Amino acid sequence: MIESLLLTAARVFTFQRQRLLTNASGFFFERDERLFLVTSRHVVIDVPSKHFPDRVEIELHIDRDNIARSTGFSIPLYRDGKSVWRQGLDTAGEIDVAVIEIERAALPGTTVYRAFTPRHLQTTPDQVEVGTSLLIVGFPLGFHDTLHHMPVVRHAVIASSFGLRFQGEGYFLTDARTHRGTSGAPVVMRASGRDPVYGDLPWMLLGVHSARLDVGTRDLKLDDALGLNCAWYSDILLTLTE
Repeated sequence: MIESLLLTAARVFTFQRQRLLTNASGFFFERDERLFLVTSRHVVIDVPSKHFPDRVEIELHIDRDNIARSTGFSIPLYRDGKSVWRQGLDTAGEIDVAVIEIERAALPGTTVYRAFTPRHLQTTPDQVEVGTSLLIVGFPLGFHDTLHHMPVVRHAVIASSFGLRFQGEGYFLTDARTHRGTSGAPVVMRASGRDPVYGDLPWMLLGVHSARLDVGTRDLKLDDALGLNCAWYSDILLTLTE
């Protein structure tokens, strides 16, 4: 049996025409029978680093009985000169989350995946305490099970007050060892009990992993990296998928 959580994640490649640029993480989100790919906004465009891909490609499982079978699925980022992804803003500025609607009819008929839905979003912050155990499901440095095309999972804990915007930004902190390529990964907490509302995916989607945080004054020789990361609150998905 393949854990349903692993089937929510997708490895994301960015391209400029045929030139491979970067790899990242993403996951599926479903709302009102519409399907979306969620990732970090800086995966699809990042002006400071001059990162301007024109399409992304994700890897899909296409055989329920042989999970090793997969295929690439290309998604253009622009149509008629306009970007197709959605990104958000709040009082603090841009939110580092992007969603791209996937045309279901274009997917192979045998595609195997799981998708989070609005019912998986955490709506009661008082249930999540500092130190709560989390998982981050993604593809650090592109690393994954290359035979079965599965992501890996890193353990994390809540490192700031959940529900309180850290330094006024729309994210909370996690304490976890992460790497490039994890951007866009889902940050999840196990749902208590076996509440049927979650179906066969008993996980609460708390956030979208964005990037590691560090202290600009850190002595690179004497001080270790903080090991802290920012995860944007997942409720932004309700706005971006309206």
